[in-house]
Amino acid sequence: MHVHVNAAESVDGKLSTREREQVAISGPEDFDRMDALRAEADGVVVGVGTELADDPSLTVTDAERREQREAEGRPPNPARVVADSRARTPTDAEILGDEAVTYVLVSERAVKGDIEALENAGATVIVAGEDRVDLPGAFEQLEAHGLDSLMVEGGGELVFSLFDAGLVDRLTVYVGSTVIGGREAPTLVDGEGFTDPDSFPELSLTGVERMDDGVVLSYDV
Repeated sequence: MHVHVNAAESVDGKLSTREREQVAISGPEDFDRMDALRAEADGVVVGVGTELADDPSLTVTDAERREQREAEGRPPNPARVVADSRARTPTDAEILGDEAVTYVLVSERAVKGDIEALENAGATVIVAGEDRVDLPGAFEQLEAHGLDSLMVEGGGELVFSLFDAGLVDRLTVYVGSTVIGGREAPTLVDGEGFTDPDSFPELSLTGVERMDDGVVLSYDV
């Protein structure tokens, strides 16, 4: 499976304000780039924090890209995936609409009634891990469902867990010309953090492209 993390951050490395309110960091060119990345992927992944804060649809915006996917024998939109250890995703969330298949990754600590509610709302629930989602195990199950490429759109807790598990293959970051600040504002990689320099993920810069009023940095991991 190929896992591609994509994000937009301020020049000081923040994804949103300390209140976790969405901020327009990039512009139309980057939005179109992100839409193209979604169209290439078999699935689009977010953590439950991002789902609860933003209620994203995670669908492809451009009609021609949806048509091209169908011409290739694929569904018009990639599958939506939420890493949600305790099954907190609301049953009226946008990602549970009928535009695409939705997978919710939960742990064994998720309440059975919440799992059943998500399944009744149309989600396919994958249980992996005791206390938190076991991402390698969950991704193996996603692969068994035919998802060979995933685009991850955040948030920082999920991205850290993916790097920590060695699951990230590619990273692209749009860095916008704005400063947000705030020691508690979310960053690209939050979580517990790496303490040993020998454990830092190794990145190889493969491209720098100016876009809107910022730059896109591309890395192989």
